[in-house]
Amino acid sequence: MTPQEQEIEKMQGEITTELRAVFKANMKIFDWDIPENDDKKSAQLIIDVMQKAMDGLKSEIEAGKYDNY
Repeated sequence: MTPQEQEIEKMQGEITTELRAVFKANMKIFDWDIPENDDKKSAQLIIDVMQKAMDGLKSEIEAGKYDNY
Protein backbone atom coordinates (compact mmCIF):
# COMPACT_ATOMS: atom_id res chain seq x y z
CA MET A 1 0.00 0.00 0.00
CA THR A 2 1.37 3.40 -0.99
CA PRO A 3 1.74 6.24 1.52
CA GLN A 4 -1.06 8.06 -0.34
CA GLU A 5 -3.38 5.07 0.04
CA GLN A 6 -2.55 4.85 3.74
CA GLU A 7 -3.25 8.55 4.21
CA ILE A 8 -6.57 8.46 2.34
CA GLU A 9 -7.71 5.56 4.53
CA LYS A 10 -7.14 7.78 7.56
CA MET A 11 -8.76 10.85 6.00
CA GLN A 12 -11.72 9.28 4.20
CA GLY A 13 -14.17 9.87 7.03
CA GLU A 14 -13.04 13.47 7.52
CA ILE A 15 -13.32 14.27 3.81
CA THR A 16 -16.81 12.74 3.66
CA THR A 17 -17.88 14.68 6.76
CA GLU A 18 -16.59 17.95 5.28
CA LEU A 19 -18.36 17.35 1.98
CA ARG A 20 -21.64 16.58 3.75
CA ALA A 21 -21.22 19.75 5.84
CA VAL A 22 -20.94 21.89 2.70
CA PHE A 23 -24.03 20.22 1.26
CA LYS A 24 -26.05 20.68 4.46
CA ALA A 25 -24.95 24.31 4.85
CA ASN A 26 -26.25 25.06 1.37
CA MET A 27 -29.51 23.24 2.11
CA LYS A 28 -30.00 25.53 5.12
CA ILE A 29 -29.35 28.60 2.98
CA PHE A 30 -32.01 27.47 0.49
CA ASP A 31 -34.45 26.96 3.38
CA TRP A 32 -33.70 30.43 4.78
CA ASP A 33 -33.89 32.21 1.43
CA ILE A 34 -36.83 30.44 -0.23
CA PRO A 35 -40.27 30.42 1.39
CA GLU A 36 -41.87 26.98 1.14
CA ASN A 37 -38.68 25.52 -0.32
CA ASP A 38 -38.85 22.21 -2.19
CA ASP A 39 -36.04 20.43 -0.32
CA LYS A 40 -35.75 17.58 -2.81
CA LYS A 41 -35.37 19.98 -5.75
CA SER A 42 -32.87 22.09 -3.80
CA ALA A 43 -30.86 19.02 -2.85
CA GLN A 44 -30.63 17.93 -6.48
CA LEU A 45 -29.59 21.39 -7.67
CA ILE A 46 -26.93 21.65 -4.97
CA ILE A 47 -25.53 18.19 -5.66
CA ASP A 48 -25.46 18.96 -9.39
CA VAL A 49 -23.32 22.05 -8.75
CA MET A 50 -21.07 20.10 -6.37
CA GLN A 51 -20.66 17.35 -8.98
CA LYS A 52 -19.81 19.94 -11.64
CA ALA A 53 -17.16 21.37 -9.31
CA MET A 54 -15.78 17.87 -8.63
CA ASP A 55 -15.68 17.16 -12.36
CA GLY A 56 -13.76 20.42 -12.85
CA LEU A 57 -11.24 19.41 -10.20
CA LYS A 58 -10.88 15.99 -11.82
CA SER A 59 -10.15 17.64 -15.17
CA GLU A 60 -7.54 19.88 -13.53
CA ILE A 61 -5.89 16.82 -11.95
CA GLU A 62 -5.83 15.00 -15.27
CA ALA A 63 -4.33 18.10 -16.91
CA GLY A 64 -1.48 18.05 -14.38
CA LYS A 65 -2.41 21.16 -12.41
CA TYR A 66 -1.64 19.47 -9.10
CA ASP A 67 1.41 17.44 -10.14
CA ASN A 68 3.68 19.74 -8.13
CA TYR A 69 1.29 21.16 -5.57
